[in-house]
Amino acid sequence: MTKKNIAILGSTGSIGKQTLEVIKNDKNNFNVILLSTNSNIKEISKQIKIFRPRSIIISNKKKFTFFKKKNKKIKIFNDYSCFEKIFSKKVDYVMSSITGFNGLQPTIEIIKHTKLLAIANKESIICGWNLIQSELKKNKTKFIPVDSEHFSIWKLTENNNHEIDKIFITASGGPFLNKKRRNLMNIKPKHAIKHPKWKMGKKISIDSATMVNKLFELIEANKIFNIDIKNIKILSHPNSYVHAIVKFKNGLTKILIHDTNMKIPIFNTLYNNQTAKIKSNDLDIKKLNDLNLNYISLKQFPSLRLINLFNYKKNSLLETVLVSANDELVDLFLKKKINFLDISTNLISILNLKEFKKLRSKKPNNLAQIMHLNRYVRLKTRTLCVRSNSNA
Repeated sequence: MTKKNIAILGSTGSIGKQTLEVIKNDKNNFNVILLSTNSNIKEISKQIKIFRPRSIIISNKKKFTFFKKKNKKIKIFNDYSCFEKIFSKKVDYVMSSITGFNGLQPTIEIIKHTKLLAIANKESIICGWNLIQSELKKNKTKFIPVDSEHFSIWKLTENNNHEIDKIFITASGGPFLNKKRRNLMNIKPKHAIKHPKWKMGKKISIDSATMVNKLFELIEANKIFNIDIKNIKILSHPNSYVHAIVKFKNGLTKILIHDTNMKIPIFNTLYNNQTAKIKSNDLDIKKLNDLNLNYISLKQFPSLRLINLFNYKKNSLLETVLVSANDELVDLFLKKKINFLDISTNLISILNLKEFKKLRSKKPNNLAQIMHLNRYVRLKTRTLCVRSNSNA
């Protein structure tokens, strides 16, 4: 195996750290060129000692200034406009794992500098897929989704000439799958972030508890695999052993299973069909004999009804409204300014506002347009929630 040159955007986050753990087990075959963080200089300092990248990016200005004064031997940049200075030729692999909207610009701008792009940033795919797709085609860059569900679909359909009939995405159901919705009014953030299967950050854990993350995944699957949203279904699966099921029009159905371990999809994107082995558990017959798959209750998770607002044939600015409003609502819940049920109730109300519903027919033209709308929607969401609480 020829040594691969690697760049990781968001190396101090969960996916970034797990990517480096995979690389650490096979350092002779990987050369880390670039690492980046917003402000976690303690973690990136550890990573620099182990992987010795040529360059790093620290986007927080105060942390950048502090770090630069103490580190003279490595190239340090403060934003993501530096790729031309870092890359003299295309690297073999980029992991895009910066969380939130902050990951959108770097994801789009690094495409021209890599042969393969692995994306673990939902916002990039949901809000800017048409922009990403255009750059991928223009620069002949390959793409692999990293989310366990979308990676599984990609793997199941890779090199398959048969037409897809239906896609089934599984959901653990989060911590409240079997609780009545009326009993969730007084749920506190500390309860909502306790995911039963996956160790994740607070934001994505809340999205799992509200099932909004599955709404996002429906939209992602629609965009990546170009399939009608009506043909993508969600099944609850508390064991998180099956990650995706694909039914083909030739009558065959394929299921992909793996441990609840994100290193497995990361490993496969890094090696991409090359001969390599990752340590994993033996086949769990007990889980296979009791998959416990069920359709999700829309009464329990009403935000999933919002999927009907989206046009599967077009990328639109309504996707940006969805992600932005949800970001703000989760933030308000974590700050205890709204209750748990307010997240989905307000999300539905905001998406149905006239000024936003009309965006269903408007395609994102550029990154600036998406970022401007993101700021406006978050402000509007915050204002509406504050006004609602003051009138309560």
